[in-house]
Amino acid sequence: MDLVPIAFFVYNRPVHTKKSIESFTKNHLAKESILYVFSDGPGNEKDAIQIKKVRNVIKNIVGFKQVKIIKQDKNLGLANSIIGGVSEVVKTYGSVIVVEDDLITATNFLRFMNEALEFYEHNKKVFSVTGYNFPPSLMKIPKNYEKDVYFSPRCSSWGWGTWKDRWDKVDWELKDFSTFLKDKKQQKLYNFSGDDKTDMLISQKKGEVDSWAIRWDYAHFKHNAFCVYPVNSLVDNIGFDSSGMHCDDYQGYSFEGNLKEKRYKIEFESSAVLDKEIMKEFRKVFKRGPVYKLKNIIKKVIFYEKWRRN
Repeated sequence: MDLVPIAFFVYNRPVHTKKSIESFTKNHLAKESILYVFSDGPGNEKDAIQIKKVRNVIKNIVGFKQVKIIKQDKNLGLANSIIGGVSEVVKTYGSVIVVEDDLITATNFLRFMNEALEFYEHNKKVFSVTGYNFPPSLMKIPKNYEKDVYFSPRCSSWGWGTWKDRWDKVDWELKDFSTFLKDKKQQKLYNFSGDDKTDMLISQKKGEVDSWAIRWDYAHFKHNAFCVYPVNSLVDNIGFDSSGMHCDDYQGYSFEGNLKEKRYKIEFESSAVLDKEIMKEFRKVFKRGPVYKLKNIIKKVIFYEKWRRN
């Protein structure tokens, strides 16, 4: 079969980019895969210097069937860069694997992603697949859980893939936002896989963040769809060092250190059903205390009044 193409997004982190590429080229299916590298343009003079270094790194990429580098002269921003790049690839190929410059992948990452995208292609309950899972320090897999994958309403942006027909369903403008903001029941349902999700959607609408991911996640919710996660992670995130967008220290936790090269054996689950115990553990990653919740309830009320008047 033809392998799913990879969209690799880089910006101003040459060290991270080099490490990510080095891990990528060790993937068993790299030599048979087409790699698209999307390099966004500089937002300022300091970024321009770093971007030049990044482009010196990516021009020397070898080890793939084909490498196509798309360089922007002007800065598109994180969200527009990824939305545009993913849209370009899925329009041509029908599916895509997406990786950013701060991700380290296991040697079987591409194998898992290609197999998962083929297996779930016609399962409309699945909107995306990811090669990432949280380390045991953040999320413990129940001892009696014997499956190789699980489902969550919350998607992951750390090494993921999807299909054109799902990607085309995203409402990037969030046209129903005002209705959603008035519906507490819908907000509660949306926050089932993380207390932070409605807050992030509000921040996106306010222009405080430039996130394609929260809008992609919201599309999962709107279509009652899931993301497929592996029990054993095939991805590490090395970007939580304040070097990238939205990547400040996360409450002192590390999202890396759980990448272990294990014997590859994956059995996918046909029925996209949530596991109660898994979701109980999953929610703990994004659990927030009562003081935080109170502050954000106040913030949402204030924002809604302002937004409604505009």
